[in-house]
Amino acid sequence: MQYADSLIDQNRLLGELVAGADPAHAVPTCPGWDLHKLLAHVGRGDRWGAMIVRERAQDRVDMRAVPDGKPPADASGAVVWITESARLLVDAVAGTGADVPVWTFLGPKPAVWWIRRRLHESVVHRADVALALGVPFVVEPEVAADGVSEWLDMLVTRLAGDGRALPAGVTLHLHATDDGLGVDGEWMVRGGESGITWEHGHGKGDAAVRGSAADLLLAMTRRIDADAPGLQVLGDESVWATWLEHTPF
Repeated sequence: MQYADSLIDQNRLLGELVAGADPAHAVPTCPGWDLHKLLAHVGRGDRWGAMIVRERAQDRVDMRAVPDGKPPADASGAVVWITESARLLVDAVAGTGADVPVWTFLGPKPAVWWIRRRLHESVVHRADVALALGVPFVVEPEVAADGVSEWLDMLVTRLAGDGRALPAGVTLHLHATDDGLGVDGEWMVRGGESGITWEHGHGKGDAAVRGSAADLLLAMTRRIDADAPGLQVLGDESVWATWLEHTPF
């Protein structure tokens, strides 16, 4: 997947969606936010990542120091601003070097980590806007499936030593039903003494959840209900419920 191109494309789509609506429109899946605040959150986050990468930061950078951290009030300017936010990050990674280690909230990572992280932040928040406006949310299955993988990668670190989401010996199988994803559309998530591990593959879990990659991503990030119409839960439903309870976005 071309993460850089996908990030720029997702930000453009997000900007266009927000630009066509009232910026004060509430976003129910992000309590307390309106569309303007959501757009500012995404664009400022991209510019924050770009600043971290450009400076090769090894410690957290104050987000308040990010230049041009607020979108313009006019709709067309906001679309340009959010798209430029993505380009600034892509250019920063190219200038610094994709493999150069920099600070992240999960510990030091290669600079390119920020592009993938911001891509999926944009995807999920575009879903927030679509849900708020009552319009369809469409994303390429490949992008959504990678979003599931990226979310699981983050949870491995976040849940280290925490067995509440998936107790030791318990397995959760996620299966995307989109055509063409192959092994990239299946995940075996296992609970262990030191937290969770996961790998791509097919197998029998204590619970299995089937649905499109987009629906799996939105369910895992609490954008749709655990029993939404597009999802099928097989086996022990309490495993899926417990997982969602202890893995907040």
